[in-house]
Amino acid sequence: MNEQLVLNVRSAGPAQGSVETGDPDISIVVAVFNEAGNIAPLAHEIVAVMREVAAIEVICVDDGSTDATAAEVLAARHEIPELRLLRHQRRAGQSAALCSGITAARGRLIVTLDGDGQNDPADIPALLALALRGEPALVAGIRTTRRDPWSKRAASKVANGLRAAVLRDRCPDTGCGLKVFPRAVFMRLPAFDGMHRYLPALFQAYGLPVVLQPVSHRPRLRGQSKYNNLGRALVGIVDMFGVLWLSHRTRSPGHVSET
Repeated sequence: MNEQLVLNVRSAGPAQGSVETGDPDISIVVAVFNEAGNIAPLAHEIVAVMREVAAIEVICVDDGSTDATAAEVLAARHEIPELRLLRHQRRAGQSAALCSGITAARGRLIVTLDGDGQNDPADIPALLALALRGEPALVAGIRTTRRDPWSKRAASKVANGLRAAVLRDRCPDTGCGLKVFPRAVFMRLPAFDGMHRYLPALFQAYGLPVVLQPVSHRPRLRGQSKYNNLGRALVGIVDMFGVLWLSHRTRSPGHVSET
């Protein structure tokens, strides 16, 4: 499968840059906050999986970390020339970090995954294969077995059920960080804090297809989760109705042609 995937990536055609100009085919964007101990091993895993698949860059966006996260990324660059580091002056949240990374990306396709090591880079080629088959605008990973504490799993189940009932996005796990989509499409979307949890609904609001792909989920080995279940739930309710309004007020013209 990898050989065919390489051919598909190479023949897909550039949008931002090209292989001829030295630009990557795929930009892998990882938002991190206080993930020292996790980010360097994750970066090594990513390149081990992806170097034989396509020309890549790995963009780590340090969202105002107060630990050695940035220093760890800089040290890893000695062995991983594809690695880039962006740093926020102050913490702005995961969505802002992803937006910073995607804005700076040079690849035509974007891959996102979480910086805590719980997403498995080995799942990336399967999502890319789907993204290059036909015209799916968003391929979203769906965690089949969660490796989180029961309280986090329970909170996510309630939040996903409420969101699915209100937005009808037909996605059972929007919180999975592993996603693939064209950079050009993402750049058209409205940016707001928390938008990364609503990408399936936002893509669908523009009439763009969403494909769901089961992926694995690993336990966190180091560090602590940055999310508070109650705080995230309260903010998520406001975000959800904001996305509902956006969905109702978005009109897609379909394909635009010039004659």
